[in-house]
Amino acid sequence: MKCETKSRKLFLAINGTLLILLGVLCLVPIINAIAVSFSGAVAIGAGKVTLWPVDFQLDSYRYILSRSEFFDGLFVTLKRLVLGTVIQMVVTVFTAFPLSMEKRDFRFRTVYVWFFVFTMLFGGGLIPLYLQIRSLKLLDTIWALILPGAVSVYNIILMLNFFRGLPRELSEAFYVDGANYHHVLWQLYIPLSAPSFATILLFTMVGHWNSWFEGLIYMNHPRNYPLATYLYTIVQTFDYSNISQESAELLSRITTRSAKCAQIVVAMIPIVCVYPFLQRYFVKGIVLGSVKG
Repeated sequence: MKCETKSRKLFLAINGTLLILLGVLCLVPIINAIAVSFSGAVAIGAGKVTLWPVDFQLDSYRYILSRSEFFDGLFVTLKRLVLGTVIQMVVTVFTAFPLSMEKRDFRFRTVYVWFFVFTMLFGGGLIPLYLQIRSLKLLDTIWALILPGAVSVYNIILMLNFFRGLPRELSEAFYVDGANYHHVLWQLYIPLSAPSFATILLFTMVGHWNSWFEGLIYMNHPRNYPLATYLYTIVQTFDYSNISQESAELLSRITTRSAKCAQIVVAMIPIVCVYPFLQRYFVKGIVLGSVKG
């Protein structure tokens, strides 16, 4: 049994305490947002809500769910999530695999790597990107939300470094047995890269789910907004002239703060449900993929 010194035990105690405090600092704002979303307008205005709902009510959620735009945004987001995640993962894998090879197998590997890194440091800006999207006639289409971010250089580098960390003897054994590059990728690299693959998958899903700015600038009609954009505009730029009588009654019983907190809770539920299934790969994927081979 390993004997730990007093200094080691002290370090573990201090480290554990700091991590617990950090976890509490991260959880308290979320718990407060949940409490506010379920509290009455009077209690919120009086500052009585802390970590537990006061004058419990569901009006904030009824108001958000009462509008058809919510379900339109949910459908757009789900479609974006599926298409965007699949396309970005395919592009990431098929780009990272050749870039992870040795120079004797891919002579211009370094040139292409620096080409991708260059795009991380320098960009044309928002206006040229918008003009490009408009010239391709992608405005008000789902592809305007997917294609501009289909190539994530950060994810490519993460996957590239993970591939380079795999033992070269395994791929060489495949080549000796007559396998080609496709066999090595699908039968060796992909099965062994589950931690890195799950980490990048989580990054991609969270990015597509939470992204609201693209919908705001590329979509001209609210019915094409993704859910994050709809939840952003419901308070910021909401048109009160088109609301129903039921929605008007709900608005009279809630506050802007409770509506915003309800938005936060609704938006984070799907990712919170998915994260536990990928969490066991998360730390391992980050560590292995970040070590340069």
